[in-house]
Amino acid sequence: MPWLQLSLEAGAQDPEHLSDLFTGLGALSVTLVDAADEPVLEPGPGETPLWSRTRVVALFDAGIDPDAVRAGLARHIGEAAQRMTAEPLEDRDWTRAWLDDFAPMRFGERLWVIPGDMAPPEPDAVNLLLDPGLAFGTGTHPTTALCLSWLDAHPPAGRDVIDYGCGSGILAIAALKLGARRVRGVDIDPQALTASRDNARRNGVDAALSLFLPDELPAGPADLLLANILANPLIELAPTLVSLVRPGGRLVLSGILAAQADAVAAVYRPHGELEPVVEQDGWVRLVVRRPITPPDSARASSGLR
Repeated sequence: MPWLQLSLEAGAQDPEHLSDLFTGLGALSVTLVDAADEPVLEPGPGETPLWSRTRVVALFDAGIDPDAVRAGLARHIGEAAQRMTAEPLEDRDWTRAWLDDFAPMRFGERLWVIPGDMAPPEPDAVNLLLDPGLAFGTGTHPTTALCLSWLDAHPPAGRDVIDYGCGSGILAIAALKLGARRVRGVDIDPQALTASRDNARRNGVDAALSLFLPDELPAGPADLLLANILANPLIELAPTLVSLVRPGGRLVLSGILAAQADAVAAVYRPHGELEPVVEQDGWVRLVVRRPITPPDSARASSGLR
């Protein structure tokens, strides 16, 4: 069925209040979007990301009278309601539309991500089957691509791996298909754990993948930790993430804007050797190798000689 999309830039109005007004007037869904190309990438836990200019977009059945909605808004926000615009939105198979624009992608020399039921371009390569879902991570974003390329160049054969912030499970699955002994996936979103489990099952690697909320992650260090999250969480979680990697192991960190790289590197530098930074489309990957023996500062603070 077709829909009607009503949109209003918040201006001086509280966007969340406008969202509630649209909902009260019969909106089926309401979304807050950036109105000025000013992405807010790292809201705090429980916070709604708001921008200096926020647009409120409400979806209604096509039969709704936009003038009636405008009048309903005007009772609360006055003349500002006149800025509301209306746009018809035809119904589509959004999953199919997404797949139409998503072709198989290669990362490194032999790692492919294959959408839907498409045939792998290289059947003998390492092929991950992945459909769009509720969780982040399809390989299309530079942060994911940076991690996949690193895994292709450094296959974790026989290693224990942690995928911290597993999203769709794409990195965990790639690690397992590249020979990892086992992977522990961690995410704060239960939907991400469900998506990871389903994708791992589709790829035939679910037996070696265990999934946990952060507070449920069992103790025990890994040889490799992958964390494709964001700069602020990487900084805040640094002690936790470092403690999850055994001496000689590596942390592969992504989700970092180029302008944030120095701040993240400064936090991890005391914990190991930083490999050269790799940048793609304004995003960077940091790799930290933990020392076999503790750094001098850690030895001194622990009383080691």
